[in-house]
Amino acid sequence: MMNRTRLVNTFIELVKIDSETGHERQIADHLIELFRNLGLTVVEDDTQKETGFGAGNLFITLDGDATRKPLLLSCHMDTVTPGKGIEPIITDDIIHTDGTTILGADDKAGIATIIEAIQTIKEQNIEHGPIQIVITVGEESSLVGSSALDGKMLVNGLGYALDAGGKVGVIVNQAPTNATIEVTIKGTTAHAGIEPEKGVSAINIASRAINNMKLGRIDDETTANIGRIEGGEKTNIVADKCYILAEARSLSEEKMNAQVNHMKEAILTAAAELGGSADINVTVNYPSFKVDENSKVVQIAKQSALNIGRTPDVIPTGGGSDANFINGYGVPTVVLAVGYEKIHTVNECMPIIEMEKLTEQVIEIIKLV
Repeated sequence: MMNRTRLVNTFIELVKIDSETGHERQIADHLIELFRNLGLTVVEDDTQKETGFGAGNLFITLDGDATRKPLLLSCHMDTVTPGKGIEPIITDDIIHTDGTTILGADDKAGIATIIEAIQTIKEQNIEHGPIQIVITVGEESSLVGSSALDGKMLVNGLGYALDAGGKVGVIVNQAPTNATIEVTIKGTTAHAGIEPEKGVSAINIASRAINNMKLGRIDDETTANIGRIEGGEKTNIVADKCYILAEARSLSEEKMNAQVNHMKEAILTAAAELGGSADINVTVNYPSFKVDENSKVVQIAKQSALNIGRTPDVIPTGGGSDANFINGYGVPTVVLAVGYEKIHTVNECMPIIEMEKLTEQVIEIIKLV
């Protein structure tokens, strides 16, 4: 029923529009015009004032049978870097780049499939309920757009975010909460060759603290990582400052908080033992969510996968998405696999068959809701 050539052309058109996170104005304007030309209502919210990102979030509406449950479809318009001047190449039905940029299938493949699904149901006169499409900014920057949007603008229906890895048919019903831990360790400077005894190395404090931390895979629900550490100026100066950027995440809020407290304690203990101090700032970036596998939103996702010849696979994930906040706003939402591969790298690619299958799945969901 869908138009494969049109789908691919739409995707290629989207990925050629630069939209690195924080710079979404051009892609937002393109999408506003595109959806309005399809006869849908488009509203851009005013969150740009709050986020400082390139645009606001887009709320796109297609009216339908008001006796049916509303459907919410969501994607994000921003990409990671390097995402400027993307030139897509098709080889053996797989879309990729020349290896100098990402492709942007995360998440423009999701947007392209929604566009094709809407065009198909309009052309085929497929009956449907009210459909709301939410396309956010800043998803790649700790879900900035979805964290800032007004949850009252969302429909009271069933939600499907098109933004998970894996083959189409994978359904993510659980995702973690995440906290960023920023630490500035303070020591005492001194000449490293003449009087090192008078110095307190902030780098030594950081080293001891990290050595005493549980990191990596903590348990089957929890992970922690040191992402960045920097400090010092020259080899002959005892470093009096050191900066650490870390994270902890877990499917359990209680476990995440316990891991954060463990990391804080390791830092404060090391600082006290070696005669320094530490300023620690913890930011919870997004909440966790868990949607019951027996819920209607999951059952429809599973049936839609079966209807297109795929085996549904309901799984948790270790990554966050806009679904974390959308669930928090009260709309039960799962994340559907898009089928993209090697995302966030210059080797990112998009098998065309997966975009086709996802479009088919979205159409099936529209029929089933």
